[in-house]
Amino acid sequence: MSAPVVVSIAPDSPAARAGLQPGDEIARVDGIAPRDVIEWQMATDVADPALEVMRHGIEVDLVVDKREGEPLGVEVQSAVFDRVRTCDNHCEFCFIYQLPKGMRRSLYLKDDDYRLSFLYGNFTTLTRFTESDLERVVTERLSPLHVSIHATDPDVRNRMLKNQRGAMSLRWLRALLDHGIQVRGQIVVCPGLNDGDVLDDTLAGVLDRFPELESVAVVPLGLSKFNKEDAMRLHTLDEANRVVDLIDEWQQIFHSVLGRRMVFAADEYYLMANRPFPAAETYEGFPMHEDGIGMARTFEAEFHGEAEEATGVRSGFFAAVDLPANPAAYTGLRQRDHHADHTGQPEPVPVTLGARRTKQVPTAVLSGEFGARVITPLIDELGRDDVRVVPVANEFFGGNTGVTGLMTGADLTRVLSDQPVGHRYLVPDVCLSDDGRFLDGVTVDELPRPVEIIATDGIALRTALETAS
Repeated sequence: MSAPVVVSIAPDSPAARAGLQPGDEIARVDGIAPRDVIEWQMATDVADPALEVMRHGIEVDLVVDKREGEPLGVEVQSAVFDRVRTCDNHCEFCFIYQLPKGMRRSLYLKDDDYRLSFLYGNFTTLTRFTESDLERVVTERLSPLHVSIHATDPDVRNRMLKNQRGAMSLRWLRALLDHGIQVRGQIVVCPGLNDGDVLDDTLAGVLDRFPELESVAVVPLGLSKFNKEDAMRLHTLDEANRVVDLIDEWQQIFHSVLGRRMVFAADEYYLMANRPFPAAETYEGFPMHEDGIGMARTFEAEFHGEAEEATGVRSGFFAAVDLPANPAAYTGLRQRDHHADHTGQPEPVPVTLGARRTKQVPTAVLSGEFGARVITPLIDELGRDDVRVVPVANEFFGGNTGVTGLMTGADLTRVLSDQPVGHRYLVPDVCLSDDGRFLDGVTVDELPRPVEIIATDGIALRTALETAS
């Protein structure tokens, strides 16, 4: 097992005063070797922790003078110090299988680790979950967890996961709920496999077997041009409409039985079906905003100044890849939305966007094709001829990958090369890693036009459009 490695130390923090240095390996905290950042946070949350440190091959013992609950002031290298529990399913719809060759190695890691489900909101199928995992989750109250359901019929689920444990692993979901663990579910709908009557049966199974679930997100299959599975295909218009209709019907059933709507369709379904988004109040507080549920309505409210603060968006599909593991940022330990404020959101201010400022530089808002369909009507309302939306077609991945979080540097380079020099170009941060790289490894500085990176929310866009360059 590896030890947590110190990446950086906050100035004037207890760790700095104790003499910790970047590169130090923390072998033990009060005699305990932490397996992950969860245990690390719990171990260092105490008063005056004793650290066994390896520094350039030399063992150094340090006692950190700090109060209980006071942050140590250390950022460590990763979230998991032992081996990440990889996924042994072989789902035909898995997006990891649809990546082109030559990308960063970390992007090809296919995990099924409940710890990353807790820390980052990754979805786990529970096929590798064990009794000891359940004991730890319950004892340490690692909640909420995020579970991929896909189908409640054992045979269908087994067929989708291509794993013989898939048929029975939802028993762990029942056990988690029995112990009061908050769980958010997800159903990835694959046309011809678990849509239509199967989806109807799955939602009936959720109501019958798992009514304590906080919410269930129904999202469409994401296909890239690199998908080699013949059974995987895009939804037809009729199929997309059928999903939306089913969700509407089941929301009414859940509401009448449980007093809440429970199940929600991803924004993509309404775009695919060419139907308006549901009213904001039907999302019941947007519990699955990070999974693409109600993002359009929250963005709209933020943009119009109707939201007191930004909801926040995690860093795209690969949210848990290549991110620093700052334990103080993890919500299960401190607060839930661990990526919500990493850019420092401005407080909403009353502004009037309709009046064009003098000497305003023409501004282009770049977004994925789905995002552009949400943003364009909001920009059109302003009546400003100095602001435009530029959709960025995803030719890198192809298929139906129109979400902004999967925008790549190559596609932005292609689009920006045809744009005028000297204009402002706004790019949302959801498509970037913390070190300013897109999924294809391109950096912001390598783009053919200077761009401004803004937070992926309506408040940030509204503020940027009122800021003269």
